[in-house]
Amino acid sequence: MPLLEEQILAAFTLRGLTVATAESCTGGLLADRLTNVAGSSAYYVGGVVSYSNDAKQTLLGVEPHALETAGAVSNVVACQMAEGVRARLKTNVGIGITGVAGPGGGTAEKPVGLVWIGLADSAGSRAERYVWDSDRAGNKRLSAEAAMRLLLAWAEAVPMVSS
Repeated sequence: MPLLEEQILAAFTLRGLTVATAESCTGGLLADRLTNVAGSSAYYVGGVVSYSNDAKQTLLGVEPHALETAGAVSNVVACQMAEGVRARLKTNVGIGITGVAGPGGGTAEKPVGLVWIGLADSAGSRAERYVWDSDRAGNKRLSAEAAMRLLLAWAEAVPMVSS
């Protein structure tokens, strides 16, 4: 079975789709994984690593109110990250990842391993919640993998255009 990266490449290029990434807790790991396959420039436009709240606001247009009320690790911020990167890089889909990679930084409400992954397209945005039980590197890896699975499922749901 082809690598997930290869499956994404095929699904996106067969449909003429493009993607941009907005990453916080994964620190660019998703972009790294997507670009590990030759030919990824056909669909991967670029990405933003927005680790700080200021970067989320400045580079992606995340609303200060969302950060203040819901917090950086939330469904609304994940969606706004995805929407912002999609709009700024003019792609079919944007994906945003925000979470608590660990080992510190967790709370009772937002434990270490909590990750929100937002996906935005022309129909709107949605986010999925995950809670990983791994170390920092594992939480980052699992988050990037989950984002890739979301992207693959999204692309495969888009009808192929006949030529």
